[in-house]
Amino acid sequence: MRVETPFYAVDLQIETPGKHRHMKILVADDSRISQTIISAILKKWGYDPVLAAEGHTALDILRGPEAPKIAILDWNMPGMDGVEVCRRLRELSTSDPPYIIMVTSRGEKKDIVSGLEAGANDYIIKPFDNAELLARIKVGHRMTELQSELNKAKDALAYEAHHDPLTSALNRRAILTALERELSRARRESSILAIGLFDIDHFKRINDTFGHQVGDDVLRGLVKLLGNNLRDYDYLGRYGGEEFLIITPGQKSAPKDSGLYGRLCQLVASNKVESKAGTLSVTVSIGVATGARESTVNTIIEAADSALYKAKNDGRNRVAYAD
Repeated sequence: MRVETPFYAVDLQIETPGKHRHMKILVADDSRISQTIISAILKKWGYDPVLAAEGHTALDILRGPEAPKIAILDWNMPGMDGVEVCRRLRELSTSDPPYIIMVTSRGEKKDIVSGLEAGANDYIIKPFDNAELLARIKVGHRMTELQSELNKAKDALAYEAHHDPLTSALNRRAILTALERELSRARRESSILAIGLFDIDHFKRINDTFGHQVGDDVLRGLVKLLGNNLRDYDYLGRYGGEEFLIITPGQKSAPKDSGLYGRLCQLVASNKVESKAGTLSVTVSIGVATGARESTVNTIIEAADSALYKAKNDGRNRVAYAD
């Protein structure tokens, strides 16, 4: 029979504003009494407690979607103890790990060290009062908020590193990296890979007539139009200036037969672009090339570029296909 160690000293005088409302905290303890009391206090402080009675359940909750950002784990639990839960969690590859407070009646340094080495962020020794628990939760809350802000900053930097700042399409380096990756996949799977090199017809005339800000509006409008009409696994990138590269992997037939790029060309011609100078009509010339087993990034781009040159020479607002 398990002998209960008091979870904390009962002191209901501490109150905090409900600004933490809806922030979930996992309480993992096999004692229903401890769960009930600590849940009531967390609710009083504005938190949303999530309960688990044993280690496997706690681990599943913390690995699941919308997992609590803070976990209060009892050291001794049936099936899997709190230390093992910590160890399993720290083996996961994630940029947003939970903040773990280990609860233990073991006050010896070696026990505390083993818990921290397993991955706990903090510990609290039973019995404890509410002020101590609240202070440690507040630290955890600050740490999870800092981690969230850090992740947002990292995501923003990663986005900026791969996207064109004007149009939000992939930048030149990113689209060429995607092309290299898709060429390799096409070789492995013996599938058809096609690319289209788009050039806005008479774009210099737009800049000279209306100014570069209107030219920027046209570039953004073109990317939005094309992006809304591509598949989820197609790629759209700004190759340079007014040139854009589209990669369409997994084609069931040659692009000339499927008419994909012809439809995109017609789509641009039949839709006006919003700008500071009003709605403008633009057209594009497209050079299309298909990847073969021996194709490289340079050779397929070269082929598409030659086809684009032919499309412009033949009168623009059309698609030309490489041999």
